[in-house]
Amino acid sequence: METQQYMGRNQLVKRLTAQVGSKALAIKLLIKRGHLMSDGKTLTKEGRKRNAMTAEERAKDRAAKEQDRSPSDFVYDRKTNKAYLKK
Repeated sequence: METQQYMGRNQLVKRLTAQVGSKALAIKLLIKRGHLMSDGKTLTKEGRKRNAMTAEERAKDRAAKEQDRSPSDFVYDRKTNKAYLKK
């Protein structure tokens, strides 16, 4: 998978670009989510926070918010880019 090369910190735009197949679409999505300013280049405060996370940390954070739990309650599946509750 092409996105596997963008798993680390400070790769938010590159990873999303690889996932959606277009840098323009990735930028549009990040602006809509509030992670990029309308200039398409400057990260917002929330964007800087997300950019500082790894793909694993972002997946755990998403799952934790959805289920109102702690990110440490989850394990990460690298193949699906999703976090699941620990058994």
